[in-house]
Amino acid sequence: MSTPARCSDCPGDCQYLDEICELRQKIGELSEQVLTDALTGLYNYRHLLWAMNQEMERVHRSGGTFSVIVLDFDNFKGINDQYGHEFGNQVLKTAGTFFQRSLRKLDVPCRFGGEEFVLVLPSTDLRDAVQLAERIREGVTRIQLRAGDQYVPLSVSMGVDVYRASDRITPEVFLDRADQYLLQAKQAGKNRVHYPRMADPVDGMSSDERSALMDVFERDQGA
Repeated sequence: MSTPARCSDCPGDCQYLDEICELRQKIGELSEQVLTDALTGLYNYRHLLWAMNQEMERVHRSGGTFSVIVLDFDNFKGINDQYGHEFGNQVLKTAGTFFQRSLRKLDVPCRFGGEEFVLVLPSTDLRDAVQLAERIREGVTRIQLRAGDQYVPLSVSMGVDVYRASDRITPEVFLDRADQYLLQAKQAGKNRVHYPRMADPVDGMSSDERSALMDVFERDQGA
């Protein structure tokens, strides 16, 4: 049995030092498991609600906004049925990595359940959230995963909504509101982003932005 590493904040000899350090490590590992999704490594629904509550309190206290993106893979049941659940899991894991590398450090990517994900974007207005959603949507279509001798096309539908200080609703109600825009995107033909109307049109992703985003992801995939 290997000797546990000693804690830097526990100097000197102590009869129970190794046991204390080992317990601390296990507690840290368990805490992480409670808050993360085992398949994708993203945060889970429990942490999603906590993060949204934190953002709502911040907005009510200090003003500003935060946004959420709710996204769902299109035709995912057909992908599972045709290529198998292992391939479906590979899609979700790859998507989790892609979402993490497409976001800022302060953003909170979560797996909502199944093939549905929620991205919490602190201090982000609706226009910026929609621009990000469009970049991610286009990026997903460029992910290349092979099943046998062919690449499988992927796409996502997305709903975006913004939370303002005037809003007085629960995280669950806000998620349901954003989910209605996701439903609209599905009903309108899939592989698109829907959101509340804005005064200004939203620009899509430039070719330079698209190339830079995907070059980083593809390079990391090959590493």
